[in-house]
Amino acid sequence: MDKVLALHEKHTGVLDIKGDFDVKTRSDLSEAYTPGVAGLAKLIESDPSAKAKYTMSGKLVGIISDGTAVLGLGNVGEDASLPIIEGKALLYKEFADVNAVPLAIAQKPVDEVVETIKNLSSSFAGIHLEDIAAPRCFEIEDKLKEELDIPVYHDDQEGTAIVVLAGLINAAKVVNKPLSELKVVLNGVGASGYATGKLLAEAGIKHITLVDIHGVVRSDDDSYNHYQRQLATLVEQSDGQTLDDVIDNQDVFIGLSDANVLSQAQVERMAENPIVFALANPIPEIDPDAAHAGGAKVVATGSSQWPNQVNNILAFPGLFKGLLSTTIKSVDAQLQAVIAHALAEMIETPDETHVVPGVFDDGVVDAVSKSIEAFAEKD
Repeated sequence: MDKVLALHEKHTGVLDIKGDFDVKTRSDLSEAYTPGVAGLAKLIESDPSAKAKYTMSGKLVGIISDGTAVLGLGNVGEDASLPIIEGKALLYKEFADVNAVPLAIAQKPVDEVVETIKNLSSSFAGIHLEDIAAPRCFEIEDKLKEELDIPVYHDDQEGTAIVVLAGLINAAKVVNKPLSELKVVLNGVGASGYATGKLLAEAGIKHITLVDIHGVVRSDDDSYNHYQRQLATLVEQSDGQTLDDVIDNQDVFIGLSDANVLSQAQVERMAENPIVFALANPIPEIDPDAAHAGGAKVVATGSSQWPNQVNNILAFPGLFKGLLSTTIKSVDAQLQAVIAHALAEMIETPDETHVVPGVFDDGVVDAVSKSIEAFAEKD
């Protein structure tokens, strides 16, 4: 931790703004600033769409968080969200040469947050929402998509869902089971779990049991919010009340929940050669060694400590690179599935320790961005 503090203190964070144009002479000054920009202002006044061509707004992503659901830390506040969204802005630039700026927004009612982002949106080519708690994140994203004419993407939702589907496509090949016939228990139906469950259902997997803090999620259970109940209508209505009640004979456990909620004994009760995606960070739902000891054939986590890191860093840099090069405005389920298949296809021969590409593997960003460009052309 001391090393991390020293690094971030030395640079006052991890980002700077770098100019694309040297200002060394009066001529430079007149072109980069006044009087040249006055002409640009008049042009944009007559044609507001020109701002995307002649200003940074055409290539800038706003990464916005209210700090209500930061990593596994919970509601730490908007100020404490800044290291995370600043880090993501750095990753955008390093991995995909996408310009992004972190913005922490106070924890206001949903409609105020939407109005604030809407009022800022002229400065951006896209909005990346980050670490916003459910269900407010669902409401914020839905309303922004209705009101803005630029892509709106929630990394904890769509990014996670894309990479989980990519990993599951290849894990199914490893255990020689058809993807659509997998029996899946999804533990944790917050932002990530909701989006993942929705995408898996859209991808043809219907045998999905949803489990959250109050137990099995059902469409008529008022313990859960509207979004969770609606998702339950798309999947199986399983018997049982708890994770332990429903774990028997499941092919897949996907955890987007909390540390140490799955035991080795429970893995032993799953179907033959089970798949375990224990994605809670920083501590997974089960230790990978315990999962393997329980018979798990494929184990994935959200951490770089173990093989098969299922993390949304595989998706978001290339995703916005692709969006900015096309006219696509929505990261819908169809596009998410296209990206997931592109990531999965990077692994020519999946095996127990290799169901998704590595973060630093060559071609990850290009695979994602080119799949979006191909989708745009086809669409």
